[in-house]
Amino acid sequence: MFSAFNLSHYRLSALSLIAAALTLAACNAPPSAPSVTALPVAPEVASGYRTDMRTQSATHHMAAAANPLAAEAGREMLRQGGSAIDAAIAMQAVLTLVEPQSSGIGGGALIMLWDGKTVQAYDGRETAPAGATEKLFLQPDGKPMPFTQAQIGGRSVGTPGVLRALELAHQKHGRLPWAQLFEPAIRLAEQGFPISPRLHTMIASDPFLPRSPDMASYFLNTNGSPKAVGTLLKNPALAAVLKRIAKEGPDALYRGSIAQEITAKVQGNANPGSLSMTDLQGYAAKERTPLCTDYKRWQVCGMPPPSSGGIAVAQILGTLQALEAQDSRFALPPLKPVKTTTPAGMEPAPQAVHLIAEAERLAYADRGLYVADSDFVPVPVAGLIAPRYLADRAALIGERSMGTAKPGHPDGIRVAYAPDRSPMRISTSQVVAVDDLGGAVSMTTTVEAAFGSHLMVQGFMLNNQMTDFSFIPEENGQPVANRVEPGKRPRSSMAPTLIFDRQSGELVATVGSPGGSQIIEYVAKSVVAMLDWNMDPQAAISLPNFGSRNGPTELEQGQFTPTLVQALKDKGHVVNEIDMTSGTQAIVRVRDAQGKATWAGGADPRREGEALGD
Repeated sequence: MFSAFNLSHYRLSALSLIAAALTLAACNAPPSAPSVTALPVAPEVASGYRTDMRTQSATHHMAAAANPLAAEAGREMLRQGGSAIDAAIAMQAVLTLVEPQSSGIGGGALIMLWDGKTVQAYDGRETAPAGATEKLFLQPDGKPMPFTQAQIGGRSVGTPGVLRALELAHQKHGRLPWAQLFEPAIRLAEQGFPISPRLHTMIASDPFLPRSPDMASYFLNTNGSPKAVGTLLKNPALAAVLKRIAKEGPDALYRGSIAQEITAKVQGNANPGSLSMTDLQGYAAKERTPLCTDYKRWQVCGMPPPSSGGIAVAQILGTLQALEAQDSRFALPPLKPVKTTTPAGMEPAPQAVHLIAEAERLAYADRGLYVADSDFVPVPVAGLIAPRYLADRAALIGERSMGTAKPGHPDGIRVAYAPDRSPMRISTSQVVAVDDLGGAVSMTTTVEAAFGSHLMVQGFMLNNQMTDFSFIPEENGQPVANRVEPGKRPRSSMAPTLIFDRQSGELVATVGSPGGSQIIEYVAKSVVAMLDWNMDPQAAISLPNFGSRNGPTELEQGQFTPTLVQALKDKGHVVNEIDMTSGTQAIVRVRDAQGKATWAGGADPRREGEALGD
């Protein structure tokens, strides 16, 4: 189904990455106390674009993650006969150690799982503490707080969920003992791992890190400078926590001394939150009904609410399909990307960028008004993805950009909501795996912004997931669907995705990406590239990122030609060239001329990940 599209091997040399990171370190003397607006708008700053990436092949199993040490841990479990979820648990544990800025056991995760027979969705999204109110992020004058004022400290910490979700999935689909899955992470935490260029860059660029004593003693030298690339970083405190989790299960985190330290840190700082022992002890992961929709000859399955990712990806694909059915001029035919001299070496046609960005505008408009935790607010899911509704939305797309789309009126609306005008965030990590028995997993995992709340407990970071709620609880007397409420899960953009052949039911691909509110753009681009343009997973991931979150049309900085930019402007697009640091991983099933099936995998050149098989 997928062609063997050959990419030149995209990877910056290790020496050049290290040199760049060391230069950055030299420019980062210990900072004075920063203002609350000092953190970058996009916390997951770019750290290089590797130019030697190529699709990896495997016969039996494969794992991919945003860090090679995590991918290796996943492959280690698969080689020992583990299932896809076993590999995901091992990768999550290692990511807690080696990619603490993006994910970890102090955060949450959404999991899409295929056991060879059925698709399942596991919700490990964080929940708002019982003491949280809708005014959590309002200042005394009623105006919303600046983001970093809300983020840094205990105010932003939600009840972590990732371990409970992994436990729930493992109970049903694990093949290896729970304790065995933590062995690679424990080994690395005790013996140490070299600081990667990306982690160094994140440490050096974070102005709030020096103000956290725990983080400073771990990540910085005694003179306050960031530890250099290649420095062996050991984390005996995290090793001890992981040993307890391996032996006792997630209760080690949710009860007892570790839980007590978590609540003490959250409640006992300059920006305190209300997370309590009761919140931790009462947390429960949930098994949700997957959101599966048809797209041409495929079935695409994603996460339902509280994620907006599954709905939005389904809407984008459904809108493009309806648009093609209405007018063949607006089809997305198979195409070969235009070769360029940019780092990616290719770009899609301007018309493709135009159509996909317009479909995304419509999806993001609906997302901002209707999508939140469906346990708390009625989300018209069926109406939002109904073919008739998407056909009506597609009819709004023409030769020129609509600029800013308005929400539609899907069937099933029962409450009048105000639009969520909160700024959109950028963060997170992604793992995918397929096992020997044909099972597969796509898991997106996060602590929200870079280094989460900047509260560190026994070697791991606590999330700032509460800032994924709307800071503004109501507008003109109407509630915002994604407002803060006790026990509620904040809306997410995470879009772990499984793709199937509709006729045979065979798994075609597992894919997902980090990137906060831009996740939807990244996943939609990769899915269209693999399905419509017949690109192999590495080529699809490496394709320049683009799209719209119902604002400017966003193009990955330095990856598009002036010709394409001008063509979009001629269609009325306001173009914004920005860093779009995705971290997409994908594994797809391929068949040779004799019909023999194997696996092909790719990892995002914008981060440090790898796909490793057999």
